Amino acid sequence: MLELATDLLPLLRAGETVATVTVSGVARSAPRGVGSAMAVTREGRVIGSISGGCVEADAVALSLAALASGCGSSARFGFSDEQAFAAGLACGGSIDAVIALVRPDDEVAVAALEHAAADRRARIGIVLNGPRAGRVVDVDPTTNDSRVLGCADDGADVLAVVSAPRPRLILLGAGEHAAALSRVGTAAGFAVSVCDVWELLVTRERFPDARELVADLPHAYLERQEPEDIDERTAICVLTHDVRLDIPALRTALAMPVGFVGALGARSTVARRAEMLRSEGVSAAQLERLHSPLGLDLGGAGPEETAVAVLAGIIAARHGGTGRPLRELAGPLHRRAADDAAGTVSPGRPAAASAPASVGCAVSV
Repeated sequence: MLELATDLLPLLRAGETVATVTVSGVARSAPRGVGSAMAVTREGRVIGSISGGCVEADAVALSLAALASGCGSSARFGFSDEQAFAAGLACGGSIDAVIALVRPDDEVAVAALEHAAADRRARIGIVLNGPRAGRVVDVDPTTNDSRVLGCADDGADVLAVVSAPRPRLILLGAGEHAAALSRVGTAAGFAVSVCDVWELLVTRERFPDARELVADLPHAYLERQEPEDIDERTAICVLTHDVRLDIPALRTALAMPVGFVGALGARSTVARRAEMLRSEGVSAAQLERLHSPLGLDLGGAGPEETAVAVLAGIIAARHGGTGRPLRELAGPLHRRAADDAAGTVSPGRPAAASAPASVGCAVSV
């Protein structure tokens, strides 16, 4: 639900009640993981997706029924290979989902959606079964991942849905490669910041999708970042092509607790830059963190193709991907699905995917 915040808030502010369908459990393989959501209006407008199109028709029908009755419910799509195929889950998995009604006066839901829309951490709970099925409730503020929490006060299971701020992509240098990477990175869900010493280059016309544009020395900009501004999901790419700016920027970046540091450059440039960094006191362990030359070998050369290769490298490093073609590998296509199945339930409790579907009244009509 929280991933749809920017679309849901205008509807709620206009006084419209919306039905949301949220994945509460995944068995075997499915296109999207626990916490993924879609929403349906009374007019049948569909926002988002829970399966990439596999079971949306059934989910829409259940949502419209919930809007008509005023009751939330839970449902399962796909039980076996044969049933999963009949339900549209061609991947052979099954999905458990909870249907909730979100009303304009639902203070818990609206507050969480506002936090998510502002790119701040947000969390809600959705009751999965019993007479309050589909009710949106508060959850423990220390909950940091989407999973089934176990029993509420009345014995019902509660799905915690957590939305983190977008991961940051910090681009140091505002050339054509940076402009292309800003576009691709924004489309992939990153909050892009661009910093360059030349104010003429750091313009909204060149970077229409970037969240932040800064004209300053790149290393000075990095030094101003507060601990809460960065985390292990943050990626920093040095694209300045000027060692006077590259070296202090990389020295600073490699000392920060971020998940990815990379720099463009030919192999000769990379070797020369590494020697200069060593002379500046950068350790071997820090240099080992540096992704340079930057990006995966996709064979492209232009700014847009380079941007795709760079972003692919960032994503592979973040999730431990191999960068190899999927047809050469075995096992689940979506690692997230396997992670969700293993970590969505508290110890000692049955997995959500094995719990019986139930229907209950979420709110009074």
